[in-house]
Amino acid sequence: MWLSVGGLCAASLSLAALFLYLDPQVPKAETYRNVQLETPLRIFAEDGALLAEFGERRLIPITLEQVPDQFINALLDTEDKRFYEHSGIDFISLANDMVGLVGTLITEGELGPGASTITMQLARNVSFSLERRFLRKFKEMLLALKIERELSKQEILELYINVVPFGKRAYGAEAAARTYYGKPLADLSLPQLAMLAGIPQAPSAGNPINGPERALRRRNLVLSRMFTQGSIDQDEYQAAIGAPISAQIYQRELDLPSPYPSEWARSQAISTLPDLYTAGYEIHTTINAKLQKAAIEAVRKGLISYDRRHGYRGVEGQLSEALVTQLQQLSTADVTSIQTGAEAVVDAAIADTGNGSIEAQSAELLDEEPEAMLADTDVHSQVLEELEDLPTYGGLLAAAVLSISEEQADLLTAGGERVSLPLEAIAWARPYLDVDVRGAAPDQFSDVFNVGDIVRLEAHSEGWRLSQLPEIQGALIALDPKDGKVRALVGGFDFYRNQYNHALQAARQPGSGFKPFVYSGAVAAGVTPADIFMDAPLVFDDANLESQYRPDNDNNAYNGPTRLREALYRSINLVSMRVLLEVGAGRIIEHSADLGFSTQTFPRNTQLAIGGGTMAVTPVDMVRAYAIFANNGFLIQPHIIDYIKDADGNEVFRSNQPIVCADCLDEAELEPAEEPSSLDQLFADLESEAEELDLELLEPTEEALPLPEATISEADTEPRVIEHEPIFAERVLDERNTYIVNSMLRDVIQKGTGRRARSLGRNDIAGKTGTTNDAADTWFNGYHPDLAVTVWVGFSNHQPLGAREYGSNTPLPIWIDFMASALPTLEKRVPTQPAGLVTLKIDPETGELAKVNQANAMFEYFLAEHAPKSRNTVESKSPEDQEVNAIDLF
Repeated sequence: MWLSVGGLCAASLSLAALFLYLDPQVPKAETYRNVQLETPLRIFAEDGALLAEFGERRLIPITLEQVPDQFINALLDTEDKRFYEHSGIDFISLANDMVGLVGTLITEGELGPGASTITMQLARNVSFSLERRFLRKFKEMLLALKIERELSKQEILELYINVVPFGKRAYGAEAAARTYYGKPLADLSLPQLAMLAGIPQAPSAGNPINGPERALRRRNLVLSRMFTQGSIDQDEYQAAIGAPISAQIYQRELDLPSPYPSEWARSQAISTLPDLYTAGYEIHTTINAKLQKAAIEAVRKGLISYDRRHGYRGVEGQLSEALVTQLQQLSTADVTSIQTGAEAVVDAAIADTGNGSIEAQSAELLDEEPEAMLADTDVHSQVLEELEDLPTYGGLLAAAVLSISEEQADLLTAGGERVSLPLEAIAWARPYLDVDVRGAAPDQFSDVFNVGDIVRLEAHSEGWRLSQLPEIQGALIALDPKDGKVRALVGGFDFYRNQYNHALQAARQPGSGFKPFVYSGAVAAGVTPADIFMDAPLVFDDANLESQYRPDNDNNAYNGPTRLREALYRSINLVSMRVLLEVGAGRIIEHSADLGFSTQTFPRNTQLAIGGGTMAVTPVDMVRAYAIFANNGFLIQPHIIDYIKDADGNEVFRSNQPIVCADCLDEAELEPAEEPSSLDQLFADLESEAEELDLELLEPTEEALPLPEATISEADTEPRVIEHEPIFAERVLDERNTYIVNSMLRDVIQKGTGRRARSLGRNDIAGKTGTTNDAADTWFNGYHPDLAVTVWVGFSNHQPLGAREYGSNTPLPIWIDFMASALPTLEKRVPTQPAGLVTLKIDPETGELAKVNQANAMFEYFLAEHAPKSRNTVESKSPEDQEVNAIDLF
């Protein structure tokens, strides 16, 4: 008895000591009420389309009500059948498993699995490592007891279903269902649910991808226990036990994969939200999913089109030598002899029916073929292994050439599809010699590729055709001119091949695309669209180089006296330079700065007039500036993030960028607000009042109080929403100026270098082409009053695009394809002529006021203060009289 009492006391003291030792090392059970599920960052378009996900763990929270009953039964019947009866520790299971645990420790030197309730597994997955040690097991038990007192059984089960690992970076049952079966948990069959329920025991080695045999055995064990516990009947059990494994890896489902805008949004948010990848944030962008899809397709189509018309640069690679040899042997096999043998069998069967039926004779022949078929299948498996490291870029699949005949070539794609190409599919593949020269058109497949070569294929409406990965790059950015919301953004051919975002980062020469800002500055200085400038050679003396600078037009042709309007829509370089000389480069640079350009790189010579020299602007810079013409003179700020929500649906950020509101601005100008008193004056007034009231005024502290930028609207049950006071955009350009420039840029499309865009059938669009020296950069900047779009095409290394490449035939088709999708949703807008603008008839030849009843007279717009009274010609010195320093025009 004394030994028993002593043993009991010793055991009690040991347990007390163990509790006192472990309790400080165990987390508080209260923390399990607010477990932070490591949910990845998700980025959405404005209509809710999922654009991207960022995060190591794939976790999709789900409530217990959304979990199928059969999955809950599978978990409980297998992992913890007395879950609703124990208080965190199942002492019956613990006693049964103790012998096995100790045996595993003796034989293998580590703690084996078992003796863990769902509550204990929850504690292990949330708070402890997966290392198997007795000490960790005791911690699990202690924490499980605490959790059971803090949470209800339903809360414990729901949390467990959301945090338990299922392998392949899937955490929680919903994420596992989508990872292995590509559909929600609620849509899975009984065998699939049982398969998932068996994975948590060994997530890495026991999932159906890494260990299919082990996973199948575990699934059948789960089904057996469900049947034993009465959760399923005999028929359900028999049907499920015979079901094959149907799991495979499904990529994260994105409605519209858009890495370029998603990466921009992510990079902006990471600096303010350090737990961005794990806390379940949702970034809702300004992207319009329909326009984004159209932009991706337009850019890829345009870049592939450029690449094709400059020739085929050759195959991408070749299979291993041994594999090529096997393919050549298969492709040269004597297929004719096999066909002849088959015909002989059929003839013999017809002649002598006593020897057996045609079917039997044919079967004998077919029995001889599997050996060749197996060899063929084995070779194809090896081909797929060598292709698996070649990802698909821009929809262009890697494929290996299996065989070639006179009429077709057979290929195997990286996706395992057999493809036959007709000769027409390679007709475009004339060899690339240099940027302006191609070789002869191919007559046969061997002129382009051979057996074993690796090429790229492109799917189109008529089937597959040969392609290649473009070296050319491009960018498209579209935004709403009223508020700067970016509606579509593409920064290159494929983000996963080149992550450099050319739309935001590529600072390049704007070329003639900058001329509208030169002309806008000229209009502000008093020049009119009817003014005549000489289109003739210019000669500048350059003292630094001891030489002469002789700029010319793109076509080396000269038109003599030319109206300003005509010079813009025909993009005449020498007229632009003379306009710059007339107005002054200093004024143009100041004007450009007002329009949002950073002018530090702008040259102080005539290159400014044609967007060349040291100028460096990005597509986002250009689209912001063209948006000023679209919105009648307001500077807006391009932005991609609309708002950010946390895992509970509360807004943690909402964008508040300036918006265009001409009426609001006019009202503010009519009723200016009082200037607030300075802080010093305010404090002085308070001191005076304090002295009168005989009060002591505390000195102000150094710490600044945060000023509320927004009000928070929060209903009792609704998530928090941030509401901002609107900020109105600043007017930076006279609306009369924008009206005149808009009319000139509409002429660019109707009768100038952008006339290809007439195919869109709209007269409310405007824009300007841009091509730099040697066509190293090509642009088209265009807009509708509700959408401004810039497209740039060029090489990352600044090499020329070719002598026949211009803004009118390289980026403009991309712009047209994109706008063909955008314009049907945009209302036709007729501009309203603002006050202070005069319309007069002029002589198109002289630019002077037209005579009464002059037949060829045309209307032109003038600022009222600069309207002509008699003559409207700007006197320009002859080229011989020009004495201008080409280095500095200030």
